[in-house]
Amino acid sequence: MNGTPRLTLTGPVLDAPNAAELADFYRRLLGWEAEEDEPDWVTLRSPEGAARLSFQTEPDYVRPVWPTEDGAQRMMAHLDIEVDDLDAAREHAVRTGAVVADFQPQDHVRVCLDPAGHPFCLWLRG
Repeated sequence: MNGTPRLTLTGPVLDAPNAAELADFYRRLLGWEAEEDEPDWVTLRSPEGAARLSFQTEPDYVRPVWPTEDGAQRMMAHLDIEVDDLDAAREHAVRTGAVVADFQPQDHVRVCLDPAGHPFCLWLRG
């Protein structure tokens, strides 16, 4: 052993005013099930088991602005979700509670905002 400990990234965590509500949106969007479900913490796991996405209640959460504006809360990260049909995926996202952002930077990408305002990108390879 070279002295470096084993490190395993288990997945991103999104803050929200209500972890359970935001997790429910992503559960419906992605079709994932809860692996952990606590009052202020929820972890979803992909059916294949390889990917996780967690949600944490943050009482002082400030909704980010997309696209960025001077003096406004900026997004710190976003999720990229590959799709096989961009229009159908956009419609599904809207049905589950997302809003399509006014600003769309690329033809093969649709930027959406989840109920807590986190941007996420639906994108089509190719």
